[in-house]
Amino acid sequence: MTSKFKLYAVTLAALAVCIGLVVDPHTTKILLPGLFTQEGAVGAGVVLVALGGILDVFGSDAFGVVTLTDAINQQPFSRGRAGEVAGWSLTRVATTTIAIENLNGVLSLVNPTARGGPGDDISKKKRTLRNLTVPHYQRDDGIMADEVQGIRAFGQESQVQTVMDVVNARLAEHARDFDVTLEHQRVGAIKGIILNGDGSTLYNLFTEFSVSQQSEVDFNLDGATANGAVRTTCSSVIRMIAKTLGGQPFTGVHALCSAEFWDALIANVEVRASYLSQQEASQLRDGVAYQALNFGGITFEEYRGGVGTEEATGFIDANKAHFFPVGVPDLFRTVYAPADYIETVNTLGLPRYAKQYPMPNDKGVILEMQMNALNYCTRPRVLIKGKTT
Repeated sequence: MTSKFKLYAVTLAALAVCIGLVVDPHTTKILLPGLFTQEGAVGAGVVLVALGGILDVFGSDAFGVVTLTDAINQQPFSRGRAGEVAGWSLTRVATTTIAIENLNGVLSLVNPTARGGPGDDISKKKRTLRNLTVPHYQRDDGIMADEVQGIRAFGQESQVQTVMDVVNARLAEHARDFDVTLEHQRVGAIKGIILNGDGSTLYNLFTEFSVSQQSEVDFNLDGATANGAVRTTCSSVIRMIAKTLGGQPFTGVHALCSAEFWDALIANVEVRASYLSQQEASQLRDGVAYQALNFGGITFEEYRGGVGTEEATGFIDANKAHFFPVGVPDLFRTVYAPADYIETVNTLGLPRYAKQYPMPNDKGVILEMQMNALNYCTRPRVLIKGKTT
């Protein structure tokens, strides 16, 4: 060690002692008092380096776009009932808009023709193309230096892992909000009208596909006699869906009901008379909130989902039910588009993204999470709205 460096080290040590710190002259590291070892290393592992700090770990690969995006996509996905029963086809695209081609054809009979002669001539089926923009959902958060300054660095890997635990907790919190947003959008796709969080319309699928919404069906569940009217109404809904599908097979019809519609259904005289003599009568006796009931060829289910305190804003309007076929390939679709980062340009979209970058005042890092997803029904006219009066 040169005399000049020794003088620098002694001077630095003197200044550090004045403020209650100790400086290792061999490494120029500032140490907490009482942590010197014989080799000048740190005994308990608390090191405060003159340049950098605990937030330097955010510059490592562990906190890059790829790693953070992997981390947020590893958070558990909380699929709602709309995401479970409708059968969504998932697609990843490299663009922020999707083009939907609609082949507006109907089933028709083929007329017999003479052998060796020309075949039955048909007109070309009309094709229409529609462009839909995938909506962008972003949530910004931050991790302040004060939140991680107490983390003890017993080695770099341990330090990174401990800070990552803080980041993962924050990612998990916001991932749940993205899942609720996705479920809300899927319920809208089942209704045919997708709303934003503020109640404005994101997409009216009936308008986008240039089809009219079928008339709302009144189930009149307050009827006092078991005359088969409810079962007849169920059959009419099934026929409406079948005719709209034009011969496309389906495995059943499902209905997501509001609490009011559900209560009226299980209290209906006809429904109760049909079940009281069967094994399923226990469902009516035991109380079946948020359960499912098969009646008239339709699976009715009270839908549980909403936002706000005690789910004050429900996703299904009061006294309403929404009917849709199940088992139809590609009827309901979910499209994921890429994030608006340089690193993700022209890449296939993922369900979620996350990125961090320093705050302008170096007091922490900004943690950004986003989802770019669109859910829609490819044949919205099959979506039937019901009510009870």
